[in-house]
Amino acid sequence: MPAAPAGSVLRAIVLLLGALFLFVLLDATAKHLARSYPVPMLVWARYTVHFVLMLALLAPTLRGRLVSTARPARQVVRALCLLAVTFFGMAALARMPLAETTAILFAAPLLVTLLARPLLGEEIGALRWMAVLTGFVGVLLIARPGGGLVTEGVLLALAGAVSYAFYQILTRQLTATESPVTMLFYTALVGTAAMTPLLPWIWSGPLPDFGDALLIASLGIYGGTGHFLLIRAFRDAPASTLSPILYVQLAWATLVGWLAFGDFPDGLAFAGIVVIGCAGAMIALHSRGARRAR
Repeated sequence: MPAAPAGSVLRAIVLLLGALFLFVLLDATAKHLARSYPVPMLVWARYTVHFVLMLALLAPTLRGRLVSTARPARQVVRALCLLAVTFFGMAALARMPLAETTAILFAAPLLVTLLARPLLGEEIGALRWMAVLTGFVGVLLIARPGGGLVTEGVLLALAGAVSYAFYQILTRQLTATESPVTMLFYTALVGTAAMTPLLPWIWSGPLPDFGDALLIASLGIYGGTGHFLLIRAFRDAPASTLSPILYVQLAWATLVGWLAFGDFPDGLAFAGIVVIGCAGAMIALHSRGARRAR
């Protein structure tokens, strides 16, 4: 397979960095809004705005191709996994600092490595085993007893990481045959369809004022635009080049959490964040080397 042109790779890196920053803004905005509004309502808004945007911008040109898929059941399950990631992630953010929550969610690639052999038939190898064990040490440093984190928040973040791992595995299984835009649309469609019937029960508390309404709508804009940029980035450059860059999100989450909420991890938690980032990057780089060798 020919190498991607240098200009294409650079564009992909810029798009990926933009996507990661939008994801951090999504998490920070959700954390702020969760102080006043129920998390399920925010989850509904995140997917509904995303769904409406895709209908308005893409449905007129793509029409039936937007929903055309050879594997509808797997598309739905994948979308439900991302819905679970969003719910557990926002619920954890309502209880924990941004940096620590993001770091625990980023344990998902470690879980993917463990599940790769039974579900994808991939060999793990000694180096990836070492990276997995190292990454889980990082999780323990963050979630250690006496670290000041709420146990419920840690469990919610871990549930989000497990959901994210299954989402990534299903994404790998679908990318060979399915359109990325169709996959993106199904996440919005299923998320909206799953949450809308619950709206009478989850819409509680004060009605948002104009400023909060804009912030709630921005959740869908950040999420939809971020995933679109992510798809474009991985279309312009190989995953082996881009995957290690994903861990920039940990650094940005730490910075935004400090600037927006005054939360900065203590020494051991910060070490855990770094360890998880290094372990995940090690797995990504090892996978890159393995693909090149093949």
